[in-house]
Amino acid sequence: MVTVTPLPLADVVAESGDPEAQAQVRYVISTDGNEVTDSVTGLIWRRCAEGMKITANGCSGSATAYSSDQAQSWAKNEALTSGKPWRLPSLKELSSIVDSNRCNPAIDTDAFPGTPGSPFWSAPPAAGEPSYAWGVNFDYGYVDYGSEHNSAGYRVRLVRSGE
Repeated sequence: MVTVTPLPLADVVAESGDPEAQAQVRYVISTDGNEVTDSVTGLIWRRCAEGMKITANGCSGSATAYSSDQAQSWAKNEALTSGKPWRLPSLKELSSIVDSNRCNPAIDTDAFPGTPGSPFWSAPPAAGEPSYAWGVNFDYGYVDYGSEHNSAGYRVRLVRSGE
C-alpha cells in the first residue's frame, strides 16, 4: 500500500488543460494562515469570518453578527488598526468566492475554513436605501437583500486589493 501526502494548495502546479489542477491553485494561503489570495481575481481575503481566529485546524470561535452600519464601521476600524486597506467586498467580489459545487457552506472550506452557512454583507448599501444592503448567503451561495431591522445577523469577511 502506498500512502500519498497531498501538496498544500500553494505548492500545486497546474498543467495547462487540466481544469482540476488549475482550480486547486486558485487560492494561495499566506504563510501565517490569516489571509488567502485569489489568483483569479487578485483579491486578498481574510480566511476567517470576523469574530473567528485562525488556528492550526482552521478557524475557531463564532462569526460575529453585524448590522450593515456595524459591518461598515468594523471594516473601517480594521483598516485603521491593521494598517492594511481592509474593506467590505462588493457584491460581485463576494459572489466570486461562492463554490456552487458545495453547500452549507458554498465556499472552498480549505481556503475559508469554518465559514458558516449564513449571509455575509457586501458594500455599498443599496442606492437610496442606506439601511439596506446586498449580501451573499453561503448556505447555498445565493444573493440576499437585508436591512438593518431584520438582518442584524449578517456576517463579515474582509477583503483588500492585491499588492
